[in-house]
Amino acid sequence: MNNAEIIVIGDELLIGQVVDTNSGMIAHYLNEIGISVSRTTAVHDDNHQIKQAIQEAFTRVDLVLTTGGLGPTKDDITKNTLCELFNTHLVKSDKVEKHVKQLYQHRPDVLNRLTETQWLVPKDCVIYENRIGSAPLMWFEKEITKGGKPTKQILLSMPGVPQEAEIAMKEQFTEQLKKLSNKQILHKTIIVYGIPESSLAIKIEDWENSLPDYMHLAYLPKNRMIRLRLSGSTSNPHIDLNKEMSQKINQLMPLIKDYYIASDDKPIEVLLGEKLKANMQTISSAESCTGGRVAAMLNQHAGSSAFYKGSVVAYSNSIKEHVLGVNQQILNSVGAVSEQCVIDMAKGVKKLMQTDFSIATSGIAGPDGGTKDKPVGTVWMAFSTPKETVAKCFYFTGNRSQITSQAAFTALIELYRLM
Repeated sequence: MNNAEIIVIGDELLIGQVVDTNSGMIAHYLNEIGISVSRTTAVHDDNHQIKQAIQEAFTRVDLVLTTGGLGPTKDDITKNTLCELFNTHLVKSDKVEKHVKQLYQHRPDVLNRLTETQWLVPKDCVIYENRIGSAPLMWFEKEITKGGKPTKQILLSMPGVPQEAEIAMKEQFTEQLKKLSNKQILHKTIIVYGIPESSLAIKIEDWENSLPDYMHLAYLPKNRMIRLRLSGSTSNPHIDLNKEMSQKINQLMPLIKDYYIASDDKPIEVLLGEKLKANMQTISSAESCTGGRVAAMLNQHAGSSAFYKGSVVAYSNSIKEHVLGVNQQILNSVGAVSEQCVIDMAKGVKKLMQTDFSIATSGIAGPDGGTKDKPVGTVWMAFSTPKETVAKCFYFTGNRSQITSQAAFTALIELYRLM
């Protein structure tokens, strides 16, 4: 059982009120145990649509996972629909009743005649406890004949609440499903920066063409960085997938050495933080156009206090001058969006915060404020290290939010390269 389909259920998903994150999460867990997701389908809270989607999925795969439609209100009809599909009916579960009452023991207002429907479960399925919610997790199996051979069709039903669905996959279903897969699936990621996607593809074309048919390369560009994801998938027990993919990566490295960033599929702020912590060094930032986004990226992960000291969001020239020590003559002559200004900002915040490294940004995020010489999207950055302070100018496109996001990301990756 190496392939599966995911069906997400709920009107809210199809009117744009809620974004589906469950299918990606489920696919991630399945992929880790050798089960590929071939299709994801979204349907309304509608009996006919749910049944049709499940029946069609079972014509293609023998494993279907659903989320949504398991609440206590009238629009939650998944349980009843699954009873129809698997020729069973709802019965009271003392185990689920005990769990739900214990879950809401400090919220008696939640326990009412609608909540009581949560401990009505399909008779012919295996019930797993939903540790943080009231809707039970359900495992259905059906024996069928396919191609003249007996086989099983399995359906797993989970709540639509993302936290509940993830715990169901992580703690309940993944280990059980692992026993059903005989396929190896492996991913290796290389991060490169500073080369256009098309140029990179040409540069490694011969290497890519040499990949065996059970390996595939994907280009995943974002913010001028490209994640090269090499994926391998095989049911052949005689193939050592990890060894063969490692050999291919070793052959790739000389071709991309000038653009290589890391072999860990981690956010740039995590990579930068790990390097700083390993060297027992610290960082600070002085931001104008990015408005604190560099700081937000640096401190969003646990443990950032070990390397991140603080930031000055110097949006006005007076703050640049009086807090960071930018020379007033620079601001009057070449302006805040300039090489000289960001160098002074980087030096000033590093001295103020007493850090080993610092980043400074100043630019024109738009939509107004651009000139012929400094169009919207112009961003100057400076990077102060224990040895030197250097500045670079970048030009970004998009709306205000996109420009500032790209600038913050670029600032971190440029410092990482400099280090």
